Amino acid sequence: MQITSHIVDTPPRDAATVLMLREGSAGLEVLLLKRHTDSKDLGGAFVFPGGKRDEADASPSALDGLGQPLEALHAQLGEPDIAPEHAASLFVAALREAQEECGLQLRCTDLRPWSRWITPRMPSMMSKRFDTRFFLARAPALQTAIQDNHETTEVLWTTPRQALVQYWAGEILLAPPQIMSLSHLSIFNSVDHALEDAALRTPPVIQPEPFDVEGMRVICYPGDPKHPVQQRALPGPSRLHFRNKRFEPEGGLAALLHGKL
Repeated sequence: MQITSHIVDTPPRDAATVLMLREGSAGLEVLLLKRHTDSKDLGGAFVFPGGKRDEADASPSALDGLGQPLEALHAQLGEPDIAPEHAASLFVAALREAQEECGLQLRCTDLRPWSRWITPRMPSMMSKRFDTRFFLARAPALQTAIQDNHETTEVLWTTPRQALVQYWAGEILLAPPQIMSLSHLSIFNSVDHALEDAALRTPPVIQPEPFDVEGMRVICYPGDPKHPVQQRALPGPSRLHFRNKRFEPEGGLAALLHGKL
């Protein structure tokens, strides 16, 4: 994992990501896909299915295919500053990416807006900026997730807790948005619990703030003393430090698991 300090001045591109959930023997499980090691960004890392919004996602036929009033989707997304058509196109992008990246076919009504991540001007690990809407969805019971063997090479169903344990043991590679999202997901005891929580709140906007301390990259999140937004947006640690060739919170694995080792 390489950290960069280059500045990206282009506006962030719209994107959509789906946290695919299912009930497993140990509780809620989430789908992770391993990015191809030759990928320019996050090669070899485990990520959630997702990608950038295409212009075709806003076409009249694509929006009609959702089968839902655009105003209702607009309200659900919780972004009054964008047009209903724009909001609905993000649902289209999420559905399309889920099918393209892991072969799962969802309906618009399966999606629950969950969070919004905006890449900072100093991305640290990427070469581009994205304005990504994270959705939760229950994986269809009679469908099987598969990798596309192009962008992704491996499928991993795991509990959020186990994914973080594997990350801490050096068995898998995760980027900060996945680390923080898995930490958040680990507080839920079932898929219904997570979906109900998403339905009851407006998705928080998370704009990470990177800075360096004695040559070490630190990324802080809303609620951290160094972040301009003082209200917390996520449970768990408010900052991650890049050390030991990975991002770690103060307090180690226990901080990511909310003290429940």
